[in-house]
Amino acid sequence: MEKQTAGRTALGTFAPKFAELNDDVLFGEVWSREDQLSLRDRSIITVTVLMTKGIFDESMKHHLMNAKKNGVMAEEMAEVITHAAFYAGWPNAWAVFRLAKEVYSEE
Repeated sequence: MEKQTAGRTALGTFAPKFAELNDDVLFGEVWSREDQLSLRDRSIITVTVLMTKGIFDESMKHHLMNAKKNGVMAEEMAEVITHAAFYAGWPNAWAVFRLAKEVYSEE
């Protein structure tokens, strides 16, 4: 897994501790535990959780791109979103579908 620097890039001087925790703990320690849960599965879980929380900003787009990179196929992502729609809400599914369609149509 590649070293994450997004936290330091975006918030390094403003919120250095938060940036450190984001890059080193969340993405460095938690996401790197591939012997416990694959990156692919972590991506599916993350997209689903963000969907349930109604987070449809750049972080959702980033995690959809990660899911694609981690091997989640477009058809699988559509099924994940469809399944989660019944638990997270229909409008949330529509919002994620718009982003997912954009991400998965990019080459």
